[in-house]
Amino acid sequence: SKVVNPTEKKMEETENKSIKSASEEISSEFKTLINAKDLDSLKQLQNLILGRLQDSNAVLSHFNEYSEHCYAEVSADFSRNTRLLKSMKSDLDYIFLKLRNMKAKIISTYPDALPDNTTIQALDQRPDLEMPQ
Repeated sequence: SKVVNPTEKKMEETENKSIKSASEEISSEFKTLINAKDLDSLKQLQNLILGRLQDSNAVLSHFNEYSEHCYAEVSADFSRNTRLLKSMKSDLDYIFLKLRNMKAKIISTYPDALPDNTTIQALDQRPDLEMPQ
């Protein structure tokens, strides 16, 4: 154990008292710098902002749960339709490849069998349904 000199102990107590009194004086000076009404106003504004943030957080949490539920309902349909569209595209690519090959064979065998672009445009007088009228 440490032997404490009575003089050191007294100096330490005096130092502690002076630190405490200095702390009290500084805190009382700080209190004079701050207006209590302003402090209350700030506290009310902080509470108002906190309430709004909590409300927003609750709304966002509810929206996230709703979105997750909706996604779970439609994700299987999306996957199935995506597979179907990929399969249809593959089928159509195959069909158009076959058609191009047939057309090339027909043209090589019978050059006048198919009309050229100008004849096609003259024959096709149907309105373009995609153009606004």
